[in-house]
Amino acid sequence: MNGDFKTAIIAIFIAFAANIFICPLFIPFLHRLKFGQNVRDDGPQTHLKKAGTPTMGGLAILSSFIISSLFFLKGNNEAVLLVLTTMGFGFIGFMDDYTKVVKKRSLGLTPMQKIIMQLIVSCAFLFFLMKMDNPADSYKMIKIPFFGFSWDMGILFYPFAVIFLIGFDNAVNLTDGLDGLASGVTALVATFFIFASQAAGSGILPITGAAVGSLMGFLIFNTYPAKVMMGDTGALALGGFVAAAAIMLKSPLFLALVGFIYVAEAASVIIQVLYFKATKGKRFFKMAPLHHHYEVKGASETTVVSVFYIVTAMLCLVGYLAGGVN
Repeated sequence: MNGDFKTAIIAIFIAFAANIFICPLFIPFLHRLKFGQNVRDDGPQTHLKKAGTPTMGGLAILSSFIISSLFFLKGNNEAVLLVLTTMGFGFIGFMDDYTKVVKKRSLGLTPMQKIIMQLIVSCAFLFFLMKMDNPADSYKMIKIPFFGFSWDMGILFYPFAVIFLIGFDNAVNLTDGLDGLASGVTALVATFFIFASQAAGSGILPITGAAVGSLMGFLIFNTYPAKVMMGDTGALALGGFVAAAAIMLKSPLFLALVGFIYVAEAASVIIQVLYFKATKGKRFFKMAPLHHHYEVKGASETTVVSVFYIVTAMLCLVGYLAGGVN
């Protein structure tokens, strides 16, 4: 085990300890402020009991993530950029949660407001990423799973990266619909990134460890029945983290593989909307996003979450075989 890998392990422990210290203090505070979860009337009936569960727990995820990351930022421009990008997307989520919970606007930010803010953060990320770009080993060289070579996207990289960042940011947000689902799936994806960062010699290695530790600590309070929800603050921060990390590792196609659950959740919503419009009212899924489809079919919440964890873990192994960790 070399020193670089040890930094990831140290970052895991710092973030984990920080989160299990923060959450017991933070959750009662959210209760006192009455920052409770709003539950959709048209969602699964079993979710009505979640009403009032404190939300905006993503602040605890971000706090422990930042605390751990601070130990590894000095002289590490890649790490600084990844942390700031995660915070940027997290801020968008915070504004959305604040609008819902404090301003009592149930839909939060408008879709246009959210997209514009995500576009600003994405473009800022790409601007500073290109400042660090090395022509001999460019971030534009995208690794192709299973084939062992990279594709130089050239000018196409810029629109691709923006769409990729915004798309995955929203896909992770859609995945956050069951207790422990988005946090557990993302902890597995971030663990894959630890090994990918180690293999690539990337400066984001300890930051991926900070993400894993923070999520593992948060899962203690977020697994069924959840004592706190991450809200959009956490979901958009995590979406920004996984998308930005994948681009920095030149592995966006690998994120589509190991993070297939995100893709499936987003695709289910798109298919549902298009099918509903095309058939004038019929539904392709019993309910979207995908996790609700299985709930309505009779699967328990814990069963759906467990199966999605298993699928993600197996796809991380496939990602290893596909060349994502070399």
